[in-house]
Amino acid sequence: MTKNLIFFGNERLVSGLKHTNTPILRRLIQANYNIVAVVASHTDGTSRKNRQLEIQELANEHNIPVLLPNEPLDIFDKLVKLDADAAILVAYGRIIPKKIIDLFPKGIINLHPSLLPKYRGSTPIESAILNGDNTTGISIMKLSEEMDAGPVYSQSTVDILPNDTKFSLYDKLVDSGTDLLLQILPSILDGSIVPKSQDIAGGSYSRLLSKTDGRLDTIMHTASQAERRVRAHLGFPQSHIELSHGVNVIITSAHVSDNPEQLSVKFSDGKYLSIDSLKPIGKKEMPVKAFLAGYKDKL
Repeated sequence: MTKNLIFFGNERLVSGLKHTNTPILRRLIQANYNIVAVVASHTDGTSRKNRQLEIQELANEHNIPVLLPNEPLDIFDKLVKLDADAAILVAYGRIIPKKIIDLFPKGIINLHPSLLPKYRGSTPIESAILNGDNTTGISIMKLSEEMDAGPVYSQSTVDILPNDTKFSLYDKLVDSGTDLLLQILPSILDGSIVPKSQDIAGGSYSRLLSKTDGRLDTIMHTASQAERRVRAHLGFPQSHIELSHGVNVIITSAHVSDNPEQLSVKFSDGKYLSIDSLKPIGKKEMPVKAFLAGYKDKL
């Protein structure tokens, strides 16, 4: 018998992501799952008046109703009438109360981009890069009241390469997570797979990023820490630094060097963050050579 599913979320698993082609919902539709509604929230400062989210555009293409409540309980009665067997949740951005979790006989299935219980919370992808991890992964779990603490059905591991940004790592995790979800979803829905409780002792939390996290500090940070921040903070909060003569820039790519290069900044460990591309405040991104050609008289 066909299972009815509701999809919660906008698939924006990292901060500052400007566009997603909603691969998870797209592949669920392609796999002929019956999505009876999409419940989305607007995040990253995106106003309902500005534009539709990509998840909403995809739902409209397939005549799937879209609900945009301020809070999940605002649509409780509508969810009851939809009579869904389960829900899939990917970056919804709101706490789901127990009253709604309990609506679904097979629960709410959540894709979280870390190897739980590590990096619960809102910025697991950024945290993995910031901490210099070599691997991370995706966890498919059964949603519970406590944030990211529900039992886990399965996990897949992804390598973090030295040049991975949060956006490239997001792409890899979404691909891996969608493959895993489609592989185990039939077993979740028929009850033949049982989730396992997380090891609470090994848990850690990622924290919400703020604009102040974007400032690179040559005294507090090593060059390697600064370089990881550049990759982890693309989009938001970005990586700001003041060069000589008060020229402020946003660094968009860089590497660590032992010696100064054409445009580099010395950090607390005596090594240098050599800038490869950057954005002067209020300007477009440019390679370092173009920047030096235009700003040579100001540095």
